[in-house]
Amino acid sequence: MNFSEKINHLKFLSVASQISKKMNVPLFIVGGFVRDLILDRPRNEIDFLVVGDGPSFASEFAKSLGIEQISIYRNFGTAHFRYQEINLEFVGSRVESYNKSSRNPIVTKGTFEDDINRRDFTINTLAISLNEENFGMLIDLFNGAEDIKNRLIKTPLDPEITFDDDPLRILRAFRFAAQLNFSVHPELKKVAEKYKERLKIISQERITDELFKILASEKPSIGLKLLYETKVMETIFPEIHLMGGVDQRKDYHHKDVFYHTCLVVDNISVMSQNIWLRFAALVHDIAKPQTKKLVEGIGWTFHGHDEIGARMMKGIFRRLKLPLNRIEYIQKLIRLHLRPIALASEEVTDSAIRRLIVEAGEDLDDLITLCRADITSKDQDKVSKYLENYNRVMARVFEVREKDKLREFQSPVRGEEIMKICNLQPSRKVGEIKKAIEEAILEGKIPNEYEAALEYLMKIKDNFLDI
Repeated sequence: MNFSEKINHLKFLSVASQISKKMNVPLFIVGGFVRDLILDRPRNEIDFLVVGDGPSFASEFAKSLGIEQISIYRNFGTAHFRYQEINLEFVGSRVESYNKSSRNPIVTKGTFEDDINRRDFTINTLAISLNEENFGMLIDLFNGAEDIKNRLIKTPLDPEITFDDDPLRILRAFRFAAQLNFSVHPELKKVAEKYKERLKIISQERITDELFKILASEKPSIGLKLLYETKVMETIFPEIHLMGGVDQRKDYHHKDVFYHTCLVVDNISVMSQNIWLRFAALVHDIAKPQTKKLVEGIGWTFHGHDEIGARMMKGIFRRLKLPLNRIEYIQKLIRLHLRPIALASEEVTDSAIRRLIVEAGEDLDDLITLCRADITSKDQDKVSKYLENYNRVMARVFEVREKDKLREFQSPVRGEEIMKICNLQPSRKVGEIKKAIEEAILEGKIPNEYEAALEYLMKIKDNFLDI
């Protein structure tokens, strides 16, 4: 199979071929670029395998293209630069050996075959020659093209060796399955479960990065289910693993909490690329296992799982090494995720709607998206009926938000003015008066307007000043 026509538009590859001839070093494109070329997936990164000195080749190539900014890592035998908005990565062919305590290999120079052998999955072992005698020729030592055709993740070597050497490849296998909508060879799943504890030698940052790449994929449930069914989730995110097998009422949810969560994450992924909204979907029911209680005549209940789930986030964020500036957003969505659904199932007042709008603040749209995604029953008639009612109530929410100008709600009369009118110093009393004005607006006693709020202040201030 020859790919010269498919890569013909990348004129700089001909330059690379000429330099490889001049330097007498065989040159190949390898890995993800070749895989995605076969899959017709866009990619802005090319990995070059140099059978020789990778950084020296990269320096010569960059000079020929007029590129001055190049990153060289002599210790690793790699180099990198950008050209025409494409990241170009260079590495010399190598052999890797591992010890049990680290996934960082001991690297020595090797042949082309040595380098291909060390790669993680057959779909990433493909290479395209850039050498003059067979430019554009596909080299496929492990039938990777066939595995791409069959949409299958396999390792080129024994998976026991592959996963024992570098256990991060367990997560990478599941991540590729989610990103490409591929299946994982049954033997790999079996070995992943066997070596899941080896993941403890991997830095938390790398584990979290792979988890978030799964969440960022088109259908995250593919990767999430692989993590759960191989018990790898038990090692990397035990709170999510515990949701499996927890039954819940089947009114508008899937019966099992974990599989329900997978559906919610997939639903969100259709609606939004926001990775933090997807993470909120993953953890929104995280406290259900510990709040589960059987109530006669009702079934399983999970009272307080919203509040307890929100409180769990601080410890989870620290353990997963997540950015702490995202905690409040996730906590808010967990705390409020039952509220819109409750509004849709009862006779709702404008006051209840105003309170939801104010508490959700700028995240109201995300909250509503999460709640819509949270309706996952297998009974489609029930889902349709519930969504119809839900959409009707949410339309009222948007209407009230605009009508009552609640986008950035707080008392139209500010604290400084309250202090001046009431002759008060900064104190708790100022906050209490401000809160009373806000409550009056939320209850619909007065409109969300300055004149009405000022008039209400003059009416109530003596009640506070006499205390």
